[in-house]
Amino acid sequence: MHLLPDSEYFFLQQELSLPLKSILRFFIPVKDPMVVERSNLLSMMKLSIKVLIQSSLSLGRTLDSEYPPLQQFFVVLEHCLKHGLKVRKTFIGQNKSIWAPLELIEKLCPESADISTSVRDMPGIKTGLGRARAWLHLALMQKKIADYMKELINRRELLGEFYEPGALIMEEEGAVIVGMLVGLNVIDANLCVKGEDLDSQVGVIDFSMYLKDPQATETTQDDSKMTAILDQKHYIEELNRHLSCTVTDLQAKMDSLEKTNSKLIEELTAATDRINALREEQEQLKQENAHILQTSQRKEEVTLQDSQLELETYRQTRQGLDEMYSVVWKQYKEEKRIRQLQKELELQIGLKQEMEVAMKLLEKDTHEKQDTLVALRQQLDQVKNLNLQMFNKAQESDRVAQKKEEDMERLEKKMIQMEAAMKELEQRCQNCCCCSLFRAGLESELSTEKEQRQNLQRELHREQDNSAELRTQLQQLQGLQMELLDLRQEKKQLQQLCEEQEQALQEMGLHLNDEATRCKQCQKEFSISRRKHHCRNCGDIYCNSCSSNELALPSYPRPVRVCDICHSLLLQRSSIRS
Repeated sequence: MHLLPDSEYFFLQQELSLPLKSILRFFIPVKDPMVVERSNLLSMMKLSIKVLIQSSLSLGRTLDSEYPPLQQFFVVLEHCLKHGLKVRKTFIGQNKSIWAPLELIEKLCPESADISTSVRDMPGIKTGLGRARAWLHLALMQKKIADYMKELINRRELLGEFYEPGALIMEEEGAVIVGMLVGLNVIDANLCVKGEDLDSQVGVIDFSMYLKDPQATETTQDDSKMTAILDQKHYIEELNRHLSCTVTDLQAKMDSLEKTNSKLIEELTAATDRINALREEQEQLKQENAHILQTSQRKEEVTLQDSQLELETYRQTRQGLDEMYSVVWKQYKEEKRIRQLQKELELQIGLKQEMEVAMKLLEKDTHEKQDTLVALRQQLDQVKNLNLQMFNKAQESDRVAQKKEEDMERLEKKMIQMEAAMKELEQRCQNCCCCSLFRAGLESELSTEKEQRQNLQRELHREQDNSAELRTQLQQLQGLQMELLDLRQEKKQLQQLCEEQEQALQEMGLHLNDEATRCKQCQKEFSISRRKHHCRNCGDIYCNSCSSNELALPSYPRPVRVCDICHSLLLQRSSIRS
């Protein structure tokens, strides 16, 4: 496709006369059509980029998808990428799309993976050409279109699969176009890709934009300045509105942060109270230990004095006393070990009870969700029955309306016949006076027919209104069906989450309680005074000081124990959502 003739030959045609042109055709060498087409596309790309940059800088605001120079730039770029593109045959038919070479950029430049995945996930785009257009829009908004095209042109050995030899992107003109695309980084664009119909757009180049009369441009400068001023005004108003919205959002965030701060202060006071209570208990234990040590020392001194006095008399029984002392010491160690095991067993029983409570709560939640599922199924059956009734009523109203329309047509035909008969009778009445009685009878019949026609028209309008109401109700029922399907999907997802959480809790309860000997955060060993506690969010084992916080989780009806790390993460998520 030849968009424009060669630039030198075009200006030569404008300056020379017609006979001289015919003479010069014999001396000017005929160029290859591919070379001419490449040069024309290169010149059109230069013009489109130049006009786009100049107009955007004079406009002084962010460009949108409705801006004409930006639309023409995408059309010219699409023609440049289509130049020399091979026709690929598939089992469906022939396919000639620029999406295949653009999709190759994802492997060459990993930074473009986000654009490619977002383009593939768009529901409104079905063709490869539409995906390519969406990809170009997103790359321009990221100001990376020149970098991506440079990576593509540098790998010409891979482009040979998609392009013919002599194509624009395979020659030096492609590198020149990439160099010109770098200038587009000064443009700020905000393009809406989801609402655009990119599959069915027709890429036609508007040459009138680049071939304007200079006198006409001078006369329209004032209008362009006025439009630019109005656009700036609208832009400033939109900025003010966005700023006011951000101010309100920040105020709401400040309120939420103050609330969370007050909660944290309350939790801090509660934690300090707990620490003071534990310190008092520790002092009491120290006093008891000191008292026990004093009493034991006194007893030892008394026993030593008795043993020194009775050393001579009890030499023979010393061995027996030593054996008895060893037996008593072993019994003391055994009793101490048994008490430690009992305390650990109590801790394990407490954790098991907590796990059972959590399992019961999960079972209750699943039962409630099953009840809601049954209720939703009943509602779906009712909606289906109402839908059938409304559909039957709509069909009956359509049938009645068709019958009434047929009656109306029949009455109109009859009215036309009656009017013709009246005209004939009037002509006869002029000749004969005795026909006045017959004319009066016909007029009365005609009036009755008119009344019947009016009544039928009124009934037809009523039936049409009824049919419109039934259609609106039918649309509402379809919307309810879609909402019901969405609720079912959400229920399935929640059931899967509940099952996964149950499995995770069971596995964690089996492994962590037996293996954990130290706190995961402070790395202190567990003992009788330092008990084990597991976080209800992550499931790891912590001590009391590292898991003293409580928060409400989705799987528990009331606040439960969580660790410090999960507590800070959950607070950050709640603040971001608010």
